[in-house]
Amino acid sequence: MNKRTLFLVGAGPGDPELITLKAINVLKKADVVLYDALANTDLLDYAVNASQKTFVGKRYGCHAMSQDAINLLIIESSLRCNNIVRLKGGDPFVFGRAQEEIDAARQAGMKVEVVPGISSALAVPASQLIPLTCRGINESFWVVTGTTRSGEISEDIKLAAQSTATVVILMAMSKLETIAEIFMQYGKKETPAAIIQNGTRPDMKMVTGQVKDIYYRAKHAGLDNPAIIMIGDVVSINQVHRDAGAFPIFNSYEANKRGM
Repeated sequence: MNKRTLFLVGAGPGDPELITLKAINVLKKADVVLYDALANTDLLDYAVNASQKTFVGKRYGCHAMSQDAINLLIIESSLRCNNIVRLKGGDPFVFGRAQEEIDAARQAGMKVEVVPGISSALAVPASQLIPLTCRGINESFWVVTGTTRSGEISEDIKLAAQSTATVVILMAMSKLETIAEIFMQYGKKETPAAIIQNGTRPDMKMVTGQVKDIYYRAKHAGLDNPAIIMIGDVVSINQVHRDAGAFPIFNSYEANKRGM
């Protein structure tokens, strides 16, 4: 019976405590771990039996390994090991190219299991007390990628700009100015906006403003990838909480490591 298995595991948004118990259990039995740039490397400590832990991360303008090379590495690893863990930042099925790796593994005769993770699209706004939906303000939210496979801005951003939904845009900092212009074309000049870099991590940075000035605020603050762009009236709730004396979620994992 073929036991070779590819586990696509969601590492969560960055804070290593925001990973599921099932993901931890899978890491503990991993023979090989192939991990992304957005997966917190502290999670590798759970992979106590892994003989190989390889960085295969990809970020804008800097690819440690092409997708084809990653697919090949998955297959090659399965020829000598049974449990191959592909550790992906956030959730594997949210802009994680999971299907390409599933297809490659299945063509090689491997089993595939998926362990969902907490997407940064959900967790990062929550960590700053910004809800994606709020009764009386909005009724839905969009999660959109900033660019298509060809590097162009997604047409869905234009559709999102015409809605009343909260819009969360991932992998889009290089297109921020153009995205702001699109939203302004659809009458969203005064709509609250936020950029959150390294969300849920100790080095988190955030700027808030309006669509008309968020690009300049982010540029002045030096914000860059990895970051999410958030546009919608719910962003203003962050300031309401701060005025009331509420503060974002404290990263207890880092505090415990420092002995606080």
